[in-house]
Amino acid sequence: MHRICVFCGSSVGASSAYVEAVGQMSAALTDRSLGLVYGGGDVGLMGELANAVLASGGEVIGVIPKALAKKEVAHWNLSKLHIVESMHERKALMYDLSDGFVALPGGIGTLEEFFEILTWAQLGMHAKPCGLLNVEDYWSKMLDFLDHAVAERFYKEKHRSMVLVDESAAGLLRQFDEYEPVAVTKWIDREGA
Repeated sequence: MHRICVFCGSSVGASSAYVEAVGQMSAALTDRSLGLVYGGGDVGLMGELANAVLASGGEVIGVIPKALAKKEVAHWNLSKLHIVESMHERKALMYDLSDGFVALPGGIGTLEEFFEILTWAQLGMHAKPCGLLNVEDYWSKMLDFLDHAVAERFYKEKHRSMVLVDESAAGLLRQFDEYEPVAVTKWIDREGA
């Protein structure tokens, strides 16, 4: 692995633990000489993470749509900033530049980005690891929902196993090292199971 894409909030959130988690993620990336790919903003957890990785001498690549460059206050001091035309182009480029994907706490944009990448894995479009940094149980209710979806047979257990979870950034990246992609031959079972 060379670079990890991190999805996270354009706000710092309500808990100081979220900013502390950014520091842990920055250290985990730079300790492993992994570059950061992220949404290109200079605000919230996004900006905190980019600045922490840069301060540690790490590579930071931002990808931001032109329309959001001013709204999200694009970070102009990165190793590389790609300004693209659309959100679709943003996600495609972030995917191309990355060897794995992590979601830190964030809102619906973070969820949307993470679940799109996870859906691509479920469909067999990639075999890159996808993980959640579960800071102070931030993602626990969503993980309960995924388990509920498995129980109700809308989500397969093998696809649920694609979601790696850890409370520490270093632990999550160790799981990435050990990740064995799920073999996806067919994602729809006409029998309904």
